[in-house]
Amino acid sequence: MGFDLDLTLADTRDAIAAVYDRLSVETGVFIDIAAVVSRLGPPLELELAHWFPPEHVPEMAARYRAVYEEIAVPRTAPMPGAGAAVDAVRARGGRVIVVTAKNQHDAEATVTFLGLNVDEVAGGFYAAGKGEALRRFGATAYAGDHVADIDAARAAGARSVAIATGPYDSEALRAYGADIVLPDLRGFPDTLNELISPGSPSRQ
Repeated sequence: MGFDLDLTLADTRDAIAAVYDRLSVETGVFIDIAAVVSRLGPPLELELAHWFPPEHVPEMAARYRAVYEEIAVPRTAPMPGAGAAVDAVRARGGRVIVVTAKNQHDAEATVTFLGLNVDEVAGGFYAAGKGEALRRFGATAYAGDHVADIDAARAAGARSVAIATGPYDSEALRAYGADIVLPDLRGFPDTLNELISPGSPSRQ
């Protein structure tokens, strides 16, 4: 089973806001932090491009990553039901991989800080690109909060479990073609029967 990280397993809204606030203070550049937090999911460089000229984006990305563990990780909290969802997979004899656009170091630091019992963390993947890590791991399903995570599941030939805790509501995730849609991860353990035996009643 694969899981996305930000806004799926980890509530990083305050954490990421704090890092962007630091960048804004250091550079004197206005950053609409509420806007940033409202669209978490895509790679860091895409968001930075909204606020800095293209030639400055690599430098700002490096600075962001340099301070992320110190500033953001301690401000991170588990999303509702995150630990129970991971534990439910393992209780059924399954393995868990976290696949995220967040860089490898910070993804591992976040998972460790939250105490999530996962088998593997794969950072630096986004949208259909996540399919590479999911296929290598042998994941048969992938849970995430973004429509790009539905693309990831499709690219891996896996079932998509869309969690409406990010920028898209349940209706939008269902319209995009998610196999299963949940309001949050608290309902995930009950969904395992449908993931293991497709065709049983879904939670949509």
